[in-house]
Amino acid sequence: MPEIRRTSIGGQALIEGVMMRGPKEVAIVVRRPNQELTVKKEAVGGIVQKYKLNKIPILRGAIALIDSMVLGMKSLTYSAEVAEEAIEEEEPDKFQRLMERIFKDKANDILLYTSVAIAMMISIGVFIIGPTFATSFLGRYIEGNIALNLIEGLLRLGMFLIYVIFISRMKDIQRVFQYHGAEHKAIYCYEHGEELTIENAKKYTTLHPRCGTSFLFVVMMVSIILFSMVGWPNPLVRTVTRLALLPVVAGISYEIIKVSGRSSSPIMKVINYPGLMLQKLTTLEPDAGQLEVAIEALKNVLVENEEETKW
Repeated sequence: MPEIRRTSIGGQALIEGVMMRGPKEVAIVVRRPNQELTVKKEAVGGIVQKYKLNKIPILRGAIALIDSMVLGMKSLTYSAEVAEEAIEEEEPDKFQRLMERIFKDKANDILLYTSVAIAMMISIGVFIIGPTFATSFLGRYIEGNIALNLIEGLLRLGMFLIYVIFISRMKDIQRVFQYHGAEHKAIYCYEHGEELTIENAKKYTTLHPRCGTSFLFVVMMVSIILFSMVGWPNPLVRTVTRLALLPVVAGISYEIIKVSGRSSSPIMKVINYPGLMLQKLTTLEPDAGQLEVAIEALKNVLVENEEETKW
């Protein structure tokens, strides 16, 4: 049995496509309405890469999260345009023209980072601050910091599950979840040293320990532990401390996922299990065409020296 490659290559499901990020390049492959595949490649960028922060534990995870959100938003926008054949047909609206006059060639970057910032603020408001204030009403009935923080964490997890279940009912999102499954199957195929073909990829599971869904679950668990350490002060102090600890939570969670991607120890299997089960909501079995897209994206980020892809 060939040795399993512990690769650092990862990806993201898009609208009718898949983005793969390798050690040197990012590839976005999208299927157009005429069924042709379009491939877009660019060099790996981001703050971590630019300032060579990938050797600093905790910090690299916190910054990598921002990098991933920016790249993910950029890739999603591109895939939506390609899938709808609207790249050259759409005229910029008044707001876009205003941004272009003010920021010139930086307008798209400003819009992208603004979108990411808004998405982060909404996520923090709903999944971090919301449960904190909601649990505050129980403070008069329940004693003990650990109990209150556990209830807050379970509420946060429950809200996330409800959100995922709700969007999973949408037909368009189901297509994205199928591409998510295709992305995982393609990576598994590569990690097991098999030729990257649709038939080979089909047999692998859609559940992968280095998935963003697993990362989010680990974030929730780590937040319960860290937030418990600062007690249960008044709502304003709780909100400030949770916001301040978010980069630390993200950094620690990143390191846990990093270890889980290269370890098969019984302890890591136990840690990985809840996140893998959660992926049953965010991944679906792909069809042959979706596997073709994922495999094409993966092939476009492979490098000759496999040592560079190791996790």
